[in-house]
Amino acid sequence: MSMLGINSALVGMYQFVASKGIAETERADTTETSFINQLKETGGTAGTSRVDAYTEYLRSKYGNVRIQNVGKDQQSLDKIGKSMSGSDVVIAPNILEQMANDTEKAAYYEGKIDDFFNATPMLKASFAAQGLDYQPCGVVIHEDGSVTYIGGCADSPERVAEVNAINKAKREKEAAQRKANMERSREAAEEQKRQMDIAYQKKSMAEFFANRAVDINRITYTASLEFMGSAIAAYEKNIWEVAGSLNR
Repeated sequence: MSMLGINSALVGMYQFVASKGIAETERADTTETSFINQLKETGGTAGTSRVDAYTEYLRSKYGNVRIQNVGKDQQSLDKIGKSMSGSDVVIAPNILEQMANDTEKAAYYEGKIDDFFNATPMLKASFAAQGLDYQPCGVVIHEDGSVTYIGGCADSPERVAEVNAINKAKREKEAAQRKANMERSREAAEEQKRQMDIAYQKKSMAEFFANRAVDINRITYTASLEFMGSAIAAYEKNIWEVAGSLNR
């Protein structure tokens, strides 16, 4: 899940919330009444500071409220965002003290917090239309009074399944292509080897017969006249004997 500030995306959501009739003066009245009731429930300010009492009030309203300073740099926001569960509120100590002692400040910042949570359903629908799954993290109020909304955005389960299917098909196609290429390479190598074997055999045969022809050309016959005469006489005798047998 990627972490991102979503202040710009909530501009339209603020307008929606305002159109529902939630004005700052109404928030101030509501906040003051709620906080006074909280003080009554905790026994007033006796034994409990106004800041502590207000902190408990915020926790009863929003749930997970942390008091700490958070930098506005991306690294600090990423770090705090990863520790959030979706409904977290982080307030700088100096801002918390201002809220505890100034109902207008309290109404202003509680309004900012409320806007984040009120806008969450619409943000989810908006991102879902783009095939994304919006996952809210929480609100950070910095020591300079600025407010950062933190949320995560990831592909929807349907989109994840679709992408996985596309990637799987792509991998299978690439594997089949590699196999086909290897098969063609193997066949080409075998054909090359066969041609080389044929060429070698032809060369060997040519060399063999070339050597035999040279050897035959080098043969010389030596014989005496007496030997040659005897051979001729024997040949003639054989011819006469064969002729005589034919006349009988």
